[in-house]
Amino acid sequence: MTVLAGVFILIGLMVLGIPIGFALGIASVAALTMVVPITVIEGQMTQVVHHVAANFVILTVPMFVLMAEFLSAGNIAEDMMIACNRVMRRVRGGLAMATVFAGTILAAASGSSTASVASITRASFPTMKSLGYEPGFAIGSIAISGTLAIMIPPSIAFIIYGLMTDVSIGKLFMAGLIPGLMTAVGYIIAIFLQAWWRPEIAPRADAAPLTDEPEQTGQVWPMAVLVLVVLVCLYTGIATPTEIGAIGALGALLLSLVMGRMTRPRFNTAIGNTLRTSAMIVTIIFGATLFGFFIAYSQVTNTLLDWISAEGFAPFTVLMLVVLVYLGLGMIMDQFAIIVLTAPVAYQLMTGLGYDGIWFGVIVVKAAEIGLVSPPMGLNVFIASSASGVDTRTAFRGTLPFVAVELILLGLLIAFPQLSLWLPELLSR
Repeated sequence: MTVLAGVFILIGLMVLGIPIGFALGIASVAALTMVVPITVIEGQMTQVVHHVAANFVILTVPMFVLMAEFLSAGNIAEDMMIACNRVMRRVRGGLAMATVFAGTILAAASGSSTASVASITRASFPTMKSLGYEPGFAIGSIAISGTLAIMIPPSIAFIIYGLMTDVSIGKLFMAGLIPGLMTAVGYIIAIFLQAWWRPEIAPRADAAPLTDEPEQTGQVWPMAVLVLVVLVCLYTGIATPTEIGAIGALGALLLSLVMGRMTRPRFNTAIGNTLRTSAMIVTIIFGATLFGFFIAYSQVTNTLLDWISAEGFAPFTVLMLVVLVYLGLGMIMDQFAIIVLTAPVAYQLMTGLGYDGIWFGVIVVKAAEIGLVSPPMGLNVFIASSASGVDTRTAFRGTLPFVAVELILLGLLIAFPQLSLWLPELLSR
């Protein structure tokens, strides 16, 4: 009952519109007063702030966010999108496929989904609209392409999962590569099938180039250099994830300066956006870590394990229930908040049932990825809709075929764990 009281307090605060980080902190303190003295709560609050602030790995978050903001400020991400458009524009549905290619490359250079989808929308939607793409199909393709940044390493979602569960972030990055590439292929297949089944939603295959593209040159080499540096550092082990984030941020800044695109206002905007995003994530981690102490004091994980053992539930049944909970939460909550709030308990529960913690991290991130485009809280859809002026209902309808593909891919990852574990096992030998 104590756990339920804490959860109801949290839900009530969220319904009142209190930011998730503050709601977690307030609910944690209120719930802890039911089980421990005030002096213990004060000590735990001090410990949480020190533990999070002194954690070297937490620096990974602002570094990757900063890299994404520098890429956006220097229009390097938009250049990548324009280059992909030029290559694919004569294929039916080719611009939609180009958004997936660009999203994949952006994901390999930056772990920020929101920055990725914003850049893709600005660079791609005007041309797609001019060529006659159906708005829902165009925005659905753009919104889903942005989700690749949450799965393809380096991914901020994997960093947060690793922070909350003490799982190796390097191994999580490796585990996400094959599922991420599978996801990109799945999106391209979905685009091809939709354009084949409903030709009116995509332009003719012989559409001529337009003259009203954005004024960037569409150069590929800046993004190619940055992606190469990040991937070499990541998969050779010559730098830690935190150091890779710092190297990537510095590389994005230098490229923007060399190309003459980093002005003082753009630099200030990038720094400001980074501070706001990082402060939001760290505040959520503060609150969720404190809430985790409440969960630990209440012994809910051990109680759940004992109950599952007593009732004779099969581990796979429990896994399916947990996945359904994640999919449901993804429709109504921020994805980072979900991972921070639930990962410690879910990780202990699933590893206690014999599942691999790295593989489960991929499943959690995939569920969060689906939440980014699921109504009513699909953040990527709202960003793409706002940047393009397309009605959100139309945008959400355009994402439905891609959500179906995501669910199929989620099933494959659950059925074949080696899709996630083969690369970490190979590189750790």
